[in-house]
Amino acid sequence: MAQNELLDGPSMTRALTRIAHEIIERNKGIDECILVGIKTRGAFLAKRLAQRIEKIEGRAIRTGELDITLYRDDLTTKHENEQAYVEQVDIDYTVKNQKIILVDDVLYTGRTVRAALDAVMDLGRPAQIQLAVLVDRGHRELPIRADYVGKNVPTSGTERIVVNLQEVDGEDCVIIYKEDEQ
Repeated sequence: MAQNELLDGPSMTRALTRIAHEIIERNKGIDECILVGIKTRGAFLAKRLAQRIEKIEGRAIRTGELDITLYRDDLTTKHENEQAYVEQVDIDYTVKNQKIILVDDVLYTGRTVRAALDAVMDLGRPAQIQLAVLVDRGHRELPIRADYVGKNVPTSGTERIVVNLQEVDGEDCVIIYKEDEQ
């Protein structure tokens, strides 16, 4: 498989800084906003966005984390021999009438986001749910789109996008893997 680096560490930082500014601008500040990272990499990206927003606004934005394992519609095919459970929903705020900004690393079919929407709705009725992703690669199976995108990368179905984060993988980069052509 051939691979190309789409984003290096500094490019990723610039993309997240731009998204932070867009979130503040679109919401006219951060009042009534809660950043919710979808575990695992989305949670780390949400923390990075929160740091940038605090630096810009001079005060912290509320944050939380969401594990959508139990809500996935492909759970039986992905984890046939594992029992489904929610590891943790770490949102210490009421979501009722708040603007929830879901954060994830890659938007692909939309199924992860659909599961996250279900999980958030189980917590209450927010005023609005927005979506921020580092990479949008297309190929949606559901009518879901991101409000904030770090990088749009049209891909084929045979390509794979991998987001590496310092907190998990020891480095910051986004790599696309392509099948070698014969």
